[in-house]
Amino acid sequence: MAEHPPPAFAGERYWARPLAGFGDQAARLVVVGLAPAAHGGNRTGRMFTGDRSGDFLVAALHRHGFASQPTSRTAGDGLRLLDSYMTAPVRCAPPDNRPMPAERDVCSKFLHEELGLLADARVFLALGAFAYDCLARLPALREGLPRPRPRFAHGVEVRLFGGERTIVCTYHPSQRNVFTGLLTAAMFDAVLGRCGELLEAVRG
Repeated sequence: MAEHPPPAFAGERYWARPLAGFGDQAARLVVVGLAPAAHGGNRTGRMFTGDRSGDFLVAALHRHGFASQPTSRTAGDGLRLLDSYMTAPVRCAPPDNRPMPAERDVCSKFLHEELGLLADARVFLALGAFAYDCLARLPALREGLPRPRPRFAHGVEVRLFGGERTIVCTYHPSQRNVFTGLLTAAMFDAVLGRCGELLEAVRG
């Protein structure tokens, strides 16, 4: 991918390297995706940047006050996340955007350490079943999950024992999901609105 970018990106220098998360270190909302997109985050060097998934996600975050601007085009475009942070369980762009369990397991320690640094995190927005499963495997969250663990579905909320942290599920804002109508802007706005309500409840 780094050596042979598509024609639209000819002449650009790809940084085919692992990506860390991005956002507010004091974030209470943590958005957990899948992996860097081959020609999005992998190309630009920042999660959810330079592709249509990033366009969809950041525009929605901006509408709900979690981002300083509605676009995420390049790593130097001035975007700031407000009370939010975005990351992914897999740190490198996987073939066909389909991470394997082995990739998940290798990268899990990085997600674990990263979330450990986000001490104020209260709501985890899981973008897809893969993200939900990865969050549920983390020791810090696994112990608080109800048994049996609720199945993934859009809009599902999983309140962790203690009541101060919640996992909220939605479909990943991939180009395929958005184009087929599996996920619409209205659906995503409803989920983000619910995240805001949960954060307000914790604050209160």
